[in-house]
Order: sequence, then structure tokens, then C-alpha cells
Amino acid sequence: MTVESIRRWCLALPGVTEDIKWDDDLVFSVGGKMFCVAMLEWPHRLSFKCDEETFAELIEREGIIPAPYLARAKWVSLEALADPMEWRELEGRLRRSYELVKASLTKKAQAAIADAATPVSARRRRSHG
Repeated sequence: MTVESIRRWCLALPGVTEDIKWDDDLVFSVGGKMFCVAMLEWPHRLSFKCDEETFAELIEREGIIPAPYLARAKWVSLEALADPMEWRELEGRLRRSYELVKASLTKKAQAAIADAATPVSARRRRSHG
């Protein structure tokens, strides 16, 4: 997996934006709140939010640590992209991070994301139905 493959995957989720923070970190957000941070410089660390149980489980694995500055909010950091987890597992973890952060948004913000993800033809049917 690469930073670019993670970037493509994250940007395919509804309502996701990206920007560069702290000089060399690629940050993915939903509703203005971060759910994934990829370090652009080698060794390309990757951090994401998880629930309390998953946090405790993941930091027991080699190559995964509590994310600096974000651990109290239950973020973990993969010390290198290639080592601690396979792509399929990572996809699930990133999706869960996205869902956790999206769920913390206001109902109005969540509805706006859902509406933007709905094809225009379906929105027309809903409003006329």
C-alpha cells in the first residue's frame, strides 16, 4: 500500500476533503474533522481514530503505537505503511475511523454528507415522491 492508494481510497468516501497540515502530513477529514493522517515523508506513518476496545487491541501489536498528540482521543499510528496490517484490514479500520468521526458531526452535517452522496436523480425522486 502507498500514500497514493490510501489517498484514492479516502477521497472516494462521501464528504471527504484533504489538506496538508503540519508541513508534511496529508489529512483526510469529513465535516471538517480529521479521520486519517498520512505522513508524506518516509517512513510514511499513518494515523487514524478507533474505538476504545480497538485502540487497546491495536497498540498491543508490533508496529502500531498510540498516535502522538492524539492518543487520548483513541488514535493509533502505524509506524510504517507496509508492516503492521494488510490492506483489507486497513480499509476496514479506515472506514470505521470515518464512521466514528462522521457520527460525531451534527445531524445537519451528517444529512448534508448523505445528500451529497446521493445521485441527483434519486434526490429528485425523493423530493417529488
